[in-house]
Amino acid sequence: MTVTRVDASGAAVALACPPRRIVSLLPSTTETLCALGLADALVGVTTYCVEPRAALRGKARVGGTKNPDLDRIRALAPDLVVANVEENVREHVERLRAWGVPVWVTYPRTVADSLRMIRELGELTGTEASAGALLAELEPLLERVRADGAARPAVAVFYPIWRAPYMTIGGDTYIHDLLAVCGGRNVFGDRSERYFRITLDEVAVRRPEVVLLPDEPFRFRAAHVKDFAGLGARRIQLVDGKLFSWYGPRLGAALRTVPALLGAGAGR
Repeated sequence: MTVTRVDASGAAVALACPPRRIVSLLPSTTETLCALGLADALVGVTTYCVEPRAALRGKARVGGTKNPDLDRIRALAPDLVVANVEENVREHVERLRAWGVPVWVTYPRTVADSLRMIRELGELTGTEASAGALLAELEPLLERVRADGAARPAVAVFYPIWRAPYMTIGGDTYIHDLLAVCGGRNVFGDRSERYFRITLDEVAVRRPEVVLLPDEPFRFRAAHVKDFAGLGARRIQLVDGKLFSWYGPRLGAALRTVPALLGAGAGR
């Protein structure tokens, strides 16, 4: 029986049977598909798809998220390609679709969207049971952490994503929502832009209590901590960027870790 669903790009994707040859064009999606038990079905991934390492060893690499080798993807004869609105290029998605390749496009912008993505991928790939088991762990954990965060004063947080020039996140981002769920208040959460340049003087005016320095997309290191010493923050912490920006099963680790990083209590 053909399953037809509408993806985040507004396109209807029809599959006559669960896909068994999948190409993933986003690292966090690749990790999610493996968590759903689809590692053997993955025939192609990007050069940035690194987790889970053992499951991805020997997989065909199809290039980067922004510059995939479309001809190689086509040659892999996938019955499904999974892409993302923000991380992949619309023209590439349209080219694949013009060739008759089904492409499912995701766009999680909140923690709730991330859970919805897991459910939708489970339905699309015939792995509803695996998706349900994953959600049975994540959904109650999310509610506990959200309730804990709401019971305390929000912690003012600055989360840069780039250096030279400095860039950060606005309120319409997954990272912003994850921080809010975990008891944080993004000091630039009132900005409508998703990602934008700022100066450290602008950051100082916002008076962050905690500065979190991720290792991706820019790799902040110990040598960069001194750049933020003049902000008056009580904590400047190097962190694993995957916890804050990878959708899917990594949310569990984020919910158990991020509240403690903020000094807002830890998820249970």
